Amino acid sequence: MLPKALLYSALLIYLTLTSTTTTAAIPTSTPQKTIDVVFQHQGKDYHIQGKNVNNTYVFNAGAKKKVSLSTLEWAPYIGQNICNQGWVQQLTVALLVSQDYEVTISFYPWARTISMAEKGRVDILFPEYFIEPAAPSDVIKGTKRTDHLALSSPIPGGPIALLKRKDFESPFKGDLATLKGEHIGVVRGYQNTPKFDALMDSGFFNIDNSVDDLMNAIKLSKKRIDYIVGDPSVIFFSVKTGKHLSKKMKANILDMIEIVEPPLQYNNLYYAVSKKNPEWKTLLKTLNEAIASFKKGSVTQQIINNTKNQCNKPSS
Repeated sequence: MLPKALLYSALLIYLTLTSTTTTAAIPTSTPQKTIDVVFQHQGKDYHIQGKNVNNTYVFNAGAKKKVSLSTLEWAPYIGQNICNQGWVQQLTVALLVSQDYEVTISFYPWARTISMAEKGRVDILFPEYFIEPAAPSDVIKGTKRTDHLALSSPIPGGPIALLKRKDFESPFKGDLATLKGEHIGVVRGYQNTPKFDALMDSGFFNIDNSVDDLMNAIKLSKKRIDYIVGDPSVIFFSVKTGKHLSKKMKANILDMIEIVEPPLQYNNLYYAVSKKNPEWKTLLKTLNEAIASFKKGSVTQQIINNTKNQCNKPSS
C-alpha cells in the first residue's frame, strides 16, 4: 500500500488537472517532546508532564498502577501535533492520573488502534463511539466487538451529519430513505450511526471510501461525490489545517461545503476497555468512577473549556 502522503499527492494531481491552484509541499511535522496536563480535582492541583518516547507518551511515570492506551489522529479532539494534543487527550490523562495510574498513550492508524485493544496489547482504546451489540469484529473473525471490549460511561462528543456542496440541492430532511443510490463519501473503518451504517452495509447508498475526512472534503468540493458523512468539526478542522493544501484551496473548499440539516445523530464518546486484561472489570469500574466524579465537579467541562480557550486559533 502506498504511504498516505503519496496517496494524497496522487489524488490532488488527479483532482486539480483543470485547476490553476498549486498545492504546497507536504511538511514534515515533529511530534511534541513534552505535553503538560494541568487540572484541579477534589481540592488538589495537578500539573502532569508527559514525555514522548517514539511517539508514545508517558504521564505520571513511576506510579505503581499502570495502564496503556491506543488512540488515533482525530483533530480537533485529539492529535499528536495540535495544541495541547486536544481536549480528549487532556481529559483522558487527567481521569487516569487522578486515580494514581502511570498512563502510556500511543498513536496509531485507526485500524491498528482497534486491533491493539481487541487483541489485548493495550488496556484501553479511545475515543470510541457506542458499539452496537451485534457489531462484528474486523480483527478476530467470527466474533463480536463486544466480545473483546467493554464500554465506559460516556464523555461528551459531537454530532454526526451529512455535508454537501452549497450549490447542490438535497432532498434530505431527516429521512435517510430519500438518499437511496446517492454518492456518499465515508472514511473506511469509521462507525457513523447505526441506521446509516446498516443502510450502507446493505448497499442502499453508492459509497466512496477514503482514508480520512480531508480526502472526502476534497472529493466533495471537486464534485466526485455529492455528500460526505462525519463529525463536522473534524471535517472543517482537517481542511483548515491541511498543510499540503494551499491557502486558496482551503478557502475554496470551506466556502463550497456546508452541513445538511438536521444532523443524523449526536454521538457521545467512550473508552473501550480490553477484556483481555485480567483486571478489566476493576479498571472499568475505576474509570467510570473517575468520569462520574469529574462530571459532578464540572472538571470535564473545565478541561474542555480551558483547552478550547488556549487553542482557539488552529494554525493554517
